Formats: sequence, structure tokens, C-alpha cells
Amino acid sequence: MKVKFWGVRGSIAAPGMDTARYGGNTTCIEVRTDEGHIIIMDGGTGIRPLGLELLKALPVKANIFISHTHWDHIQGLPFFVPLFIPGNEIHIHGATDPIYGRDIQAVLGAQMEYCYFPVRQVELKADLNFHALREGDAVTVGDATIHTILMNHPVLTFGYRIECNGRSVFFSGDHEPVQNIYPPDDEFYEQYQALVDEKRSRLVEFVRDTDVLILDAMYTEEEYPAKVGWGHGTFKSTLELAKKANAKRVIFTHHEPIRTDDALDAKFAEIQASLSGQQGVPEPFIAAEGLEFEV
Repeated sequence: MKVKFWGVRGSIAAPGMDTARYGGNTTCIEVRTDEGHIIIMDGGTGIRPLGLELLKALPVKANIFISHTHWDHIQGLPFFVPLFIPGNEIHIHGATDPIYGRDIQAVLGAQMEYCYFPVRQVELKADLNFHALREGDAVTVGDATIHTILMNHPVLTFGYRIECNGRSVFFSGDHEPVQNIYPPDDEFYEQYQALVDEKRSRLVEFVRDTDVLILDAMYTEEEYPAKVGWGHGTFKSTLELAKKANAKRVIFTHHEPIRTDDALDAKFAEIQASLSGQQGVPEPFIAAEGLEFEV
């Protein structure tokens, strides 16, 4: 498989001189299977330049997997040009919102209503297909299979494990490690802790031995106490999951929009120093627009 990053920011696009090297677009990752099938993870603003690149080989056939429907993961879809061209075939996969009871088609269609956008979803010219996902589903795309697991975020969010010919990539843009909401002296603490331990264990097993683990590392350890419950992880929590699961590579993504390139460089140097001399640790990377590698 080939993996390429087109958007790596979280919450809101952050263009400018201070973010030019790592990139200011929000989440979008392109995966090409060994047979050339196109799998796209999330439709943040990074999907716009990806769409322009795909126009070089028409017709476009692609499968887009939406981790969740917060703005920074879907706001680029109305600007994904392949959707406007007859003959293209686009499949969009995602969850049904359990609170409002709206499926992925309805949720994405809402951001293309006339009060927000000049072209409605029903006016798109491509062959557009929507697929509802549940936890545990396995979707086949050519020579690849995509598996789903629920993550911890304020809206229903999937993590995806893509497997192709014995190799694997795991992605979840947003995830906060599960914590016990009760103090240790509360009567419900032990019961809830059992659920926490089970959830943590399931995630470790789901991503075990993955070749590449791509995960939300939005905050530093110093920033996190003020952000508890916002649904995001830290560099440390992402690295710990990668270690426990024996991942070969770990890629930190969903960068805080105010974090500059220089700050990311400093954090990466700190991570490398912490891993120095250790055996069997994953190879770390900071996600950057244009970062591309084979799995």
C-alpha cells in the first residue's frame, strides 16, 4: 500500500507562514492498495487538493471513509471536484448519528443545503453511493479490507484498520484515551474501571502488530488537563498505545491549529530523545502534508 497525507490539522484549517512546512489543511489521508484502488480517510480541507490530483486520471473511482462528522473531517467534501463530474464513482462510508437518527447521507447533505453552499448534494453529477457502517463491519475494497472500531470522542467516531496482502494501516483522527469518571472512593469506581479496562484492551488488540498507526496527538501533556473530555489524545498517549500494540510506526496527527512548525519540530526532538536506546519501540513521525510512504 501507499499512504499519502493531504491534511493533518485538527479543528480548523490553519494556513500561514508558521504552518507551511507541516501544512494547514484539516484531516485527509489517501491510501492506494497494491492493485491501485483508492481509499480516502476523511474529507477535511485536504481532500480539495487530493481531488485535483485525481483528475489527472479519469474516471475517478474512490471509497471515502468518514471517521466522524465534525466539521474539520467533512468540510472539504463540497470542494472535492470528482463529485461534480459524470462518470466518476464515489462511495462514502460512515456512521448513522445515534442522537439525531440521521445517516451519513443526511448529515453530509446538510452542509450542502443552499444556506451553506450553492450546490446541493442531489445536484452532484458523479455516481454517488452512501454506505452505513457499524462497529465490527468489514468492508472490501478491491484487494483491501477495512475494519471498524468505535473510538472515544464526543460524537460517534470510528477507527479504521486497512489490511492489504498481509500489511496494515490504522487510522483514527480523533480519540481520547478512556478514563474512569468516578473517584477511587466512589461505589461505582470498580464497576466502571472494568469497562474502561475492557475498552482499552479491545483497542490494543484491534491495532496489534499494525505496520502503521496514525492517531490523534493534538495536545501535549501540559495542555491536556484543561482539555479533558474534549475527545483528543496527547503525544504520550498515542505513543503508549503504539508501544502496547507493537506497532512498527506511529504517526502523530490532528495537530493543534495554533501549534507552529517549530513547535512540532521541538516536540519531535523530545520524542526521539525519549525513545533513544530503547528496543522494540515504534518508529515515530510527525504527519505533514505531502508525507508519503509505502507499507
